[in-house]
Amino acid sequence: DGFDTMVKVTHSATIAVFEGDEYLASPIDRRPKFLIYHPEIALLSGIAWDPINVSPTYGSYVEQFRKFIDCIEQIGALVYCEADAEVKKIVAKARPDIRLYPYSIPKHKIENGTCYLITDSGNVELKVFGEHNLMNVNGARLVCRQVEISDEQFYAAIASFKGAEKRLELIVKNNSFTFYKDFAHSPSKVKATIEAVKKQFPERKLVAIFELHTFSSLNEEFLKEYQGTMEAADEAIVYFNPHTIEHKKLKAISAEQVKRSFGKKSLQVITESKRITEFIDSQQWQNANLLMMSSGTFDGLDFKKAGQDILNRF
Repeated sequence: DGFDTMVKVTHSATIAVFEGDEYLASPIDRRPKFLIYHPEIALLSGIAWDPINVSPTYGSYVEQFRKFIDCIEQIGALVYCEADAEVKKIVAKARPDIRLYPYSIPKHKIENGTCYLITDSGNVELKVFGEHNLMNVNGARLVCRQVEISDEQFYAAIASFKGAEKRLELIVKNNSFTFYKDFAHSPSKVKATIEAVKKQFPERKLVAIFELHTFSSLNEEFLKEYQGTMEAADEAIVYFNPHTIEHKKLKAISAEQVKRSFGKKSLQVITESKRITEFIDSQQWQNANLLMMSSGTFDGLDFKKAGQDILNRF
């Protein structure tokens, strides 16, 4: 939020920051794009298998991250999340010249729906929340140290950070209801996002609606990776459009397959987008939160209108 353009290169800049992921560099360059960068400073936040059209097996997926570590420049730095077992395992085999800086969840507390970092300089109020965001904050702090930004400078800046666009994006809220939209689509992100909202507002009912939209999520074998990911939601719904599956030329999946894969007994499965709107309109939202997760749009749902319609009923 706040960037008119996501790419800017100048002659005067001494630092270039890249978000490098494991997706293919281009249709004709089949390498994961993060193997191109050769960083002096790298941050590895987690390894969670998702793009099966890029890495068809878990082993081949993890191998790309091992190659990424090998691409770090001589005497470079690797900041890594030691809370991730797979990351910790491959970092243990990193070249001896690479300087290693582990991080995990920082000390924090939650009061009245607001998250605070507990630091030596006092408590720092954050606009983001959830263990995933908190670990990212800690990792970013260690990266900043490598470029001579002090912890005090970092804390002063991070207090105004609203989070990445489309990650726990606030749609509307009032004193007893909050509506978030999130880009979560991989199993680990779905689980982390639901748990973050529930932990932030433990006294409120949490309704989580997730759209199966990506190539991986609509694959009948990969669906099994979602087992247990929506358990923290008080009410959980999974939506998919059968036409999307046809368009991606995948094998059809059934509502029963989806329910079995997620493993939550009370899970509802919906295959018509109009029923999502009908469900939202039928609910009482006092002392409740709505979380909608997708890398798609729920077939063009107007989130702002849906949120405002809910507020108008209070």
